Amino acid sequence: MKRTSRLFAALAVAAAVISSCAQTGSDARKDIDFHVCAYVWPSCHDDSLAHRWLWEEGTGEWEVIKQGDKRFPDHYQPKQPLWGYEMDDDPAVVEKWIQTALKYGVNTFIYDWYWFTTEDGYSGPYLESALDNGFLKAPSNGKMDFYIMWANHDVKYNYWNYHKWGDNEDRLFDPDVDWDKLKKVTARIIDQYFHLPNYVKIDGCPVLAIFSIDNFVRGFGSEDEAAKAMDYMREEVKKAGFPGLHIQETQGGGYIMSPERIAQMKRRIEKFGINSEALYNMGGFTSDYIQYGKNALACREQMDKEFDVPVFPTVSVGWDDTPRFPAKGAEDVTRFHQTPQCFATYLQKAKEYVQSHPDQPKFMMINAWNEWVEGSYLLPDHYFGFGYLEAVKDVLDGKYDVK
Repeated sequence: MKRTSRLFAALAVAAAVISSCAQTGSDARKDIDFHVCAYVWPSCHDDSLAHRWLWEEGTGEWEVIKQGDKRFPDHYQPKQPLWGYEMDDDPAVVEKWIQTALKYGVNTFIYDWYWFTTEDGYSGPYLESALDNGFLKAPSNGKMDFYIMWANHDVKYNYWNYHKWGDNEDRLFDPDVDWDKLKKVTARIIDQYFHLPNYVKIDGCPVLAIFSIDNFVRGFGSEDEAAKAMDYMREEVKKAGFPGLHIQETQGGGYIMSPERIAQMKRRIEKFGINSEALYNMGGFTSDYIQYGKNALACREQMDKEFDVPVFPTVSVGWDDTPRFPAKGAEDVTRFHQTPQCFATYLQKAKEYVQSHPDQPKFMMINAWNEWVEGSYLLPDHYFGFGYLEAVKDVLDGKYDVK
């Protein structure tokens, strides 16, 4: 629980939220009380921008994943998906995902969503068809909640395919937006997603996760101008018929924060009206999954202590992004104690954290549904089978509860 001294501040925040984000009538998804969310990295299909600059074979990032190579004895590379190299913009594939996710207790997908500008003048969405053509055209998509994380991070030429670009570390895709681009982004996500009944809303407010607040500020040149941009998005969402916009900061996955970083984040939470905090990866990486999990708990405890907005816990399956980086080796990979049982232990801790915070929305994040290239996925493979999905179900069914 947050400190008692913060209770009154929390009540004041809650009152403000109720007045600004209370929806007339009820939220569309009263059947989901506890959001068990899995991040979706939508890279495995033939996107036109990606085809031009990164993956020419027409299978998206499978082109790189298949080339994963062993960097040390017993290194599990390349990853071997149980269902083969399926396209994530195929509604039949995503229908299987939805049915599988719901069977094991995952009820919400968080789709990575991009808007990039390139040096040749393109400015627009990237990898969007996985959501638009895959998920939203799957027959059972209405049974599954979803929302988007605006993944506004920099992309170097060799980040997503070093086989093609070698040592070129110049920036390929620019994620920054100015006022003109922001207006296009805001209109697009309102029109395409926010009105859908299974788009996640908290107190009636559509949830928009933003990966890099730092880059958002960079794009507008100052915190003052970035705050005006946040206000603009909220006002446009209100014009569309919603009581407001729930802005969730989703950091990549950090470590224990310095006092300076804490002060900066506190200032921005207040200045930008950020409503909740989460992580994409659980934070505190080491090659030993048990210590990785313990470090993540320490990161979560610090965030819970320091911030007066809800903190939604994240649990990662593991980490191995060696297919992207030729110089990485054993110390860059989760290689000790990475098992479904250890994962379940830390997922249980996340569940207990959510249960111990009854005053905030019930959200628990998992990295990830399909991060094959980063070695963090729930989908079944030839090594673990359905082990990680079964671990999710065991935790949700109470197998790890203290009796």
